[in-house]
Amino acid sequence: MVRLDTNRSGEMEVYVRVVERGGFSAAARDFNMTPSAVSKLVRRLEGRLGVRLLHRSTRKLQLTPEGQRFYDRAVNVLADLTNAEDEAASAVQPQGRLRVTVNLPVGLHRILPIVPKFQAQFPDIDLDITVSDKVVDLYEERADVAIRSGPLQSSGLIARKLGQCPMVIVASPNYLDAFGTPNSIEELSDHRLIGYNFPRAVSEWLFNDDGTLKTIMPGGKVCVGDAESARLLSVAGGGIARLAAFHVRDDVMAGRLCVLLETFNPGGGVDIHAVYVGQGGLMPARVRAFLDFCIENVDLN
Repeated sequence: MVRLDTNRSGEMEVYVRVVERGGFSAAARDFNMTPSAVSKLVRRLEGRLGVRLLHRSTRKLQLTPEGQRFYDRAVNVLADLTNAEDEAASAVQPQGRLRVTVNLPVGLHRILPIVPKFQAQFPDIDLDITVSDKVVDLYEERADVAIRSGPLQSSGLIARKLGQCPMVIVASPNYLDAFGTPNSIEELSDHRLIGYNFPRAVSEWLFNDDGTLKTIMPGGKVCVGDAESARLLSVAGGGIARLAAFHVRDDVMAGRLCVLLETFNPGGGVDIHAVYVGQGGLMPARVRAFLDFCIENVDLN
């Protein structure tokens, strides 16, 4: 008959430790328990078995013949249990379809370029990646992981921070030649600031003006639906954009974009998280593999 109300392996482990450590106090320290709790557990074990396992005295513990036989068997049982758990864990190789949604800058410039490396490392995982700045509902889309930027909304999802990406203000040389270079926050009001036509977690542009934080809300003549469109528009001379530094690094190095108002940069950046559906504290091996891989390989600076 199965005893669902009894942790028999736990009782065995405590009993074995009492025998090996030679007393209740030493075993209690190992398990962060009180000596009285350990003694009570052993008495409960003896009561359930109907035999005396230990002779107790003020100086030492002495095993009864039944206690010695139970100790020998318990050691073997615990060893078999450990081996079974190790074998089961090693057999769970990351596999199956992994559905990921990721915003455009991170997806295009950081996730897609490292997919071949992920495939080589985890050949049994089939990736299904959607790159979009649209915030999707993981439950409705049946996605495993979503990579999101900015503050997280309260939800039943579990989040793991991948890093923080610094932000910069940029414009093309052609735009600056035509409209001038802003040298102060106030001068931005005279320029074409590229905004977004959908709600964003971080909509305002943040600046540090001699220790005072200031914000401005972009969006005037041109609004776009995603950060990649904002980058392309700014390269084409359509206005000034605020984008992740890694997103425009190649453009800046090639001279297609210029970084503006660097002395007003507040530092820090936008947090990037991977969120996933919690499953009673358990995480599928394919999800864990992907998150660990991103932590190790995604550079957001």
